[in-house]
Amino acid sequence: MPIPPIVAALCLTEILSLAGAMFFPALQPIFEAEWMLSGTAAGWINGVYFAGYAAATPLLVGLTDRVDPRWIYLPSVLLAAVAMFLFATLAHGLWSAAALRLLAGVGLAGTYMPGLRALSDNVVGPRQSRYVTFYTASFSIGTAMSVYFAGVLMSAVGWRHAAWILGLGPLAAAAVFAVFVPRRTGEAASAPGTGRLDRRLVKAVVSNRDAMGYVLGYAVHCWELFGFRSWLVAFLVFCAGLQPGWSAPVSLQGVATAIMLLGVPASLLGNEGAMALGRRRAISVYMLVSGVVGATIGFTAGRSMALIIVLATVYGITVMLDSGALTAGLVASAEDKRRGATMALYSFCGFGMAFLAPLVFGIILDAAGHSVPGWGLAFASLGLTAMSGILWLRLVRGPA
Repeated sequence: MPIPPIVAALCLTEILSLAGAMFFPALQPIFEAEWMLSGTAAGWINGVYFAGYAAATPLLVGLTDRVDPRWIYLPSVLLAAVAMFLFATLAHGLWSAAALRLLAGVGLAGTYMPGLRALSDNVVGPRQSRYVTFYTASFSIGTAMSVYFAGVLMSAVGWRHAAWILGLGPLAAAAVFAVFVPRRTGEAASAPGTGRLDRRLVKAVVSNRDAMGYVLGYAVHCWELFGFRSWLVAFLVFCAGLQPGWSAPVSLQGVATAIMLLGVPASLLGNEGAMALGRRRAISVYMLVSGVVGATIGFTAGRSMALIIVLATVYGITVMLDSGALTAGLVASAEDKRRGATMALYSFCGFGMAFLAPLVFGIILDAAGHSVPGWGLAFASLGLTAMSGILWLRLVRGPA
């Protein structure tokens, strides 16, 4: 059965809107050298992008319960473009880069989940879970392409011109969304509510224990996923530096791109497995496997690059197995009239953890002197936290 045009359009807008999302992580070793950044400073710049997302999410995503998502999405995706243009012009060190990445994160808050809300408004029925997974998998495609083109454009025109070019992606996303995503009509357009996560609304969302299990699972998933992706290129550069005779047929940004792209089929297959085996059971297995890989990969930094790339690839796959399954589970378990608020809390918790993970990673590296054991401990902080999701999924659930 062909993919509905609305699903294809929203997946395309997701990919385009993320053109600049991984710009700093992809070029982090260059910025570290140019701006003399510590691991903690680099962690701040990486993490503050997700802090902007988490801070804006309660308002922007909560508003989708009463406002057509297009009126959230379009200004936000334009903000993402402006943030890239300003980064190209004004970024000169820790604080200017962090401020502009924070602004870009606000743009992400108004595009990712509002785009998902537009999808769930327009696609219902048994195939909704599969299409939600297509959308979440598009996030991996978008971030992978962001890493790849950041590396290619950096080599061709320098990082400032590269930022200008990548800022065009969100503008293209705005055009596609405006043309192909219909306006919300009928009862959904006038749903009651304040559009923000006030105490009463949060209490109502939290009382949905099935949804809250997925919220907590998503929080530790985002800790692991974005900690890994934020530091992946820097890790590969560190490992390659320990082996001066090693040369790669492609850039390390290209290696990271391939690893991230493999997360796309992993997310799709992970959701299919969850539908076949039972969602919570499957997600728990996925978290266990990825957590074990995360807890060990950093300690292999002094080994051969072939082994490191294989392990990073395995980690990139296993860390994404639960991504689509968690989001599809959340959408299915949320009450219709509070779906926007539930998604807002889901995003807030997930990307709040995504803010903290790169920062904690950098702090651990600084404390350990950027050594092999330091990388091992930093990655272990990702894997061990992810495995705690097994406990949350078991403890926080509705009555059988």
